[in-house]
Amino acid sequence: MVTYRGLPAPHICDFWDRESSAANYDDGSTFQIGRIDMVANTGTYLDTPFHRYFEGDDLAAVALERLAGLDGLCVRAAGVEVGAELFEGLDVAGKAVLVHTGWDRHWRTDAYHSDHPFLAEAAARLLAERGAALVGIDSYNIDDTRTRRRPVHTVLLGAGTLICEHMTGLGELPPSGFRFTAAPPKVAGMGTVPVRAFAQLG
Repeated sequence: MVTYRGLPAPHICDFWDRESSAANYDDGSTFQIGRIDMVANTGTYLDTPFHRYFEGDDLAAVALERLAGLDGLCVRAAGVEVGAELFEGLDVAGKAVLVHTGWDRHWRTDAYHSDHPFLAEAAARLLAERGAALVGIDSYNIDDTRTRRRPVHTVLLGAGTLICEHMTGLGELPPSGFRFTAAPPKVAGMGTVPVRAFAQLG
């Protein structure tokens, strides 16, 4: 699938298929070794500071405690621009703050790419200043892609706050009382990669 317009879809294939691997073994064993050629911004992915800043932490530098088993908050948002007032009164320090807009209803359709919900710059500043560990959204981009500015990425990643985009299923989460994980492989020199993002309830 194409996640972000202008970027290619991944190519997934066999590097070693089962039939050809059989010749390497005498006991009937066969193995498959897969190969993936893709850009990092594919599917549900995590942005680390290196995505925006050369001197920022990359995927290998971000410690597990910054993205695994985080106390989570799920905030319901209506409308296109998600303002700072939605987060007033919330204790976001050290937490994963997931913004449920419902835009994932357009996942894998043409409608998903246009006029999508996004965070206001003031909301990003509030979350960064109050120490949110991670901010996620079930939308095409956490910034407004109708402009050539990316203030939300700039503010959050500049503060060391991680970003998880293209999320789905946030409507199944309670407002709080869950732990959130979006753990990537440790890859030096990369700032973004697909993740298996999940919540544990209770």
